[in-house]
Amino acid sequence: MKIDAAKVMELVRTVKPLFLDHEQAARIEVKGLADFVTQVDFKVQEMIQDGLMQLYPDIQFMGEEKDNSDIDFTGPVWILDPVDGTTNLIHDYRNSALSLAFCDNRQLELGIIYQPYTDEMFHAVRGGGAWLNGRPIHVSRVDTMERSLIAIGTSPYDHGLADRNFRDFKEVFLRCSDIRRNGSAALELAHVACGRTDAYFEQVLRPWDFAAGMLLVQEAGGTVTDYDGEPLDVSTPCQVAAANGLIGEELLVILGK
Repeated sequence: MKIDAAKVMELVRTVKPLFLDHEQAARIEVKGLADFVTQVDFKVQEMIQDGLMQLYPDIQFMGEEKDNSDIDFTGPVWILDPVDGTTNLIHDYRNSALSLAFCDNRQLELGIIYQPYTDEMFHAVRGGGAWLNGRPIHVSRVDTMERSLIAIGTSPYDHGLADRNFRDFKEVFLRCSDIRRNGSAALELAHVACGRTDAYFEQVLRPWDFAAGMLLVQEAGGTVTDYDGEPLDVSTPCQVAAANGLIGEELLVILGK
């Protein structure tokens, strides 16, 4: 199915005022441990879902803030995280993003990540490269762990993973230049794609967290696998290890222990 990426990105840009609405961001519901949703999440999802339905009425819609039990991944599906980095939004940390992917028969075809605070629009089309505000992007060329800047994710919804996570963080920290954590998986993946960081890993991410970013990294010349080096399944939660293609194997040696 042919998707007009420019039209979809035009729709995505319309959500910017919602991210800047502090009143709506302060209306918070608790979904679980360290897992929050705001009126911004709901309003962004509603706006994007309605807009996509007008453009492509026959495509299924998977969103973080809805029941997705009826999604058939053998067909075409939109995968949306309306606000990736909701905790950041609540604290006005200004490091949240919309993440939208299109996949058909489990193959990612389009990925869009929009950072409204900086007005950065990342997008990738399968076989068409990765782009930031219309300019091509590429992963970094850092080829040793010692010179690498590596982003981490803490899997905050599952504190049972803390021991394993912080063991991994220490091992990676001792071998790399430094580590970073920004609180948005989508943006972490976008930053690997454009070379700001050299790798990123997190124990548990949902499809709406990683789908768009995975295609971005791949089209920018990088790799995205689970901790064992296996391909990811866009229909289910996964471990995610994204790298620039040069330090990925060394990173997986640490994560695969």
